[in-house]
Amino acid sequence: MAVNKTPVLKRCRSLELDPIHLGYTRTSKRQLIRRSRKKSEYALQLQEKQKAKFIYGVLEKPFRNYYEKADRMKGMTGENLMTMLERRLDNVVFRMGFAKTRRQARQIVGHKHILVNGRCINIPSYQIKAGDVVEVKEASKTSALFKGIEEQTHGRLTPEWVSVDKDNFKGTVNTLPRREQIDVPVNEMLIVELYSK
Repeated sequence: MAVNKTPVLKRCRSLELDPIHLGYTRTSKRQLIRRSRKKSEYALQLQEKQKAKFIYGVLEKPFRNYYEKADRMKGMTGENLMTMLERRLDNVVFRMGFAKTRRQARQIVGHKHILVNGRCINIPSYQIKAGDVVEVKEASKTSALFKGIEEQTHGRLTPEWVSVDKDNFKGTVNTLPRREQIDVPVNEMLIVELYSK
C-alpha cells in the first residue's frame, strides 16, 4: 500500500488548507514563500483535486473511480462525489469523534475495532448507508486508545446527519450527508471540470 510520508503541516501549507479540517489543532509557524505568479485554470483545478484527496486520504485511482461512479449517478456529479467521500467508513468514524484524525480513523477501522450493524468491518472505504449503526467493539472500548480519544475529541462538533452516544462509543447515520452539511473547503466543481476535459 502506498503511504504519503510528507509532513501534514507542510502539505497543508502547500495546499493552502487549515489543518483543523484534518483534525489537527497545531498550525505551522512557517510561512510558505510563493512567487506572485497568477495560477492557471488547470493549476486551480489540480489543487482542489489534491486537497480533496489529501483530506480524505484517497489515492488517485480510487479517487478517479469515485468520480466515475458519481458521474453515473443522478444529480450533480460534484455533490455526488463529495457525498461518497463523506460516506467512507473511516470518515464517519472521524466525524463521530471516535478518532482524532482521519488517518487514525483509518487505522482504527483497519485494526478491526469497528462494528457496522453488529458486523466487524475493516475496510476504510466501506460506504455507509442511512440507518447504519457504527460502534466500537465491546472489547476495544476499555483500551487506553479510546479513553484518550474521548478527552481529545470532546469539543468537536458532530455533524447533524449523525447522532452519537459518546459514552457507549455508538453512533447512528440518520441520513446521507448533503453538500451543505459537509464543511470541507473544496470546490468540487473545479474537480469535475478537471476530469471532464
